[in-house]
Amino acid sequence: MATALTQLVGVRHPIVQTGMGWVAGPRLVSATAEAGALGILASATMTTDRLRSAVREVKSRTDAPFGVNLRADASDAAERVRIVIEEGVRVASFALAPSRELIARLKDAGVVVVPSVGARRHAEKVAAWGADAVVVQGGEGGGHTGKVATSVLLPQVVDAVAIPVVAAGGFHDGRGLVAALAYGAAGIAMGTRFLLTSDSTVPDAVKARYLAATVDDVTVTTEVDGLPHRMLRSELVDSLERSGRAKALLHAVRHAAAFRGLSGMSWAQMVRDGLAMRHGRELTWSQVLLAANTPMLLRASMVEGRTDLGVMASGQVAGLIDDLPSCAELIERIMAEARDTLRGLPPAG
Repeated sequence: MATALTQLVGVRHPIVQTGMGWVAGPRLVSATAEAGALGILASATMTTDRLRSAVREVKSRTDAPFGVNLRADASDAAERVRIVIEEGVRVASFALAPSRELIARLKDAGVVVVPSVGARRHAEKVAAWGADAVVVQGGEGGGHTGKVATSVLLPQVVDAVAIPVVAAGGFHDGRGLVAALAYGAAGIAMGTRFLLTSDSTVPDAVKARYLAATVDDVTVTTEVDGLPHRMLRSELVDSLERSGRAKALLHAVRHAAAFRGLSGMSWAQMVRDGLAMRHGRELTWSQVLLAANTPMLLRASMVEGRTDLGVMASGQVAGLIDDLPSCAELIERIMAEARDTLRGLPPAG
């Protein structure tokens, strides 16, 4: 199924596996790429040395195109961009809008730039700066998210920009792919659906929590880092929502200390990163620290299997998923469902 997305990045199917911290590692990305979709390696939870080795590991597993997700506001963003360029990565995606300068540097090196946005004005901005495509996530999506549903946000963005638009938030099957194409998108991006595959390295006990979840078990909270964050309801979420400021600060400091030891970051760097994530909001000190070490909260669940100590970012679509196919099986199924859906549409006129 050829679309503007497949032609732009050189994949067979208009499907993107998003860059989820601690989840989108070399095994998941290479499995996605080998199956003909675009796998995105999550770099925000990696040191720069680990990023380079992870890129090389993916390249050792597959010759297919893949991408790397970067944090535009990271203090070492320029260094990570240099690694992406030097290692010949096909696509650079961004969770936040990159600067005009970063876009230009990547494009000059032949890297396809695909930022993720949650509002039409952000899509217009990065398109004007030279982005090659844009991923648009509606409020159904996991992690940091907005309030506007994909079905409302997607057509707004498609009508506003002249670059390919990839739809994210609420997608898990072939019917969703056809719906996104009908809105004018060039493909779909999925996180939770790829997390729940046999190629995902997330612990089985954590996957079981996702599979058991209903749509009502997926909540949005601002108590983790001060920003709307969609995740599975858990012991940690309940605790944070019940905590007063003093208890929340103690909790944040404990997690921050653990993340500092893992990442090698100084307290000053962590505070700077936390402050950079405010996006104009007034945050408590506990929220600043939690914002800086949210990767540690994700690691507790996604790596260590500690659902009681970590957060489990999740799209609402988790409530519709009940199996763990391989990436190849999932992508083949989605494409077959899309073709069957298209054949079942009534003829025009």
